[in-house]
Amino acid sequence: MIIDLQYLPSLEYFCAILPHETITLEVNEYFEKQSYRNRCIIQTTNKIDALTVPVKNGNKKVIIKDLQIDYHQDWTRRHWGAIYSAYGKSPFFEYYGEYFKKVFDKKPDFLFDLNHELLTICLKLLRLEKNIIFTKNYEKTVENDLRGLIHPKTSFAENNLYQP
Repeated sequence: MIIDLQYLPSLEYFCAILPHETITLEVNEYFEKQSYRNRCIIQTTNKIDALTVPVKNGNKKVIIKDLQIDYHQDWTRRHWGAIYSAYGKSPFFEYYGEYFKKVFDKKPDFLFDLNHELLTICLKLLRLEKNIIFTKNYEKTVENDLRGLIHPKTSFAENNLYQP
């Protein structure tokens, strides 16, 4: 199964990878703007909040593994503040929150590295053991291709990956 790497993946993403022992992450695709590769959606007290990681050269054709994060904007403080505000009083947040805060404080240079660290933490906390491998080059058509399937412009109901 091959899938793109997303920023703080959704329940739909985890439902997609759950049945697979091995997950192949696409490393060699071009960055797609307005996708979940650099954004996530969280439920706050009053609304749904979209969090976006700013990137350098996002308007150019850049391979996802080479896409750098733009730290000129103070996005880490805003993201952590929104996450803490939304979930800080949730049960067990005091046990799990620090794992995520450490990644934000670390400030990885590349979006792929940030997303990989966050996915690794999520899998660890969910106690899901997955063999993660990376693509060596980009293949347009592959078997069991879930790349681009989970997208902000596509309803989860259309994909049949996640059923609430």
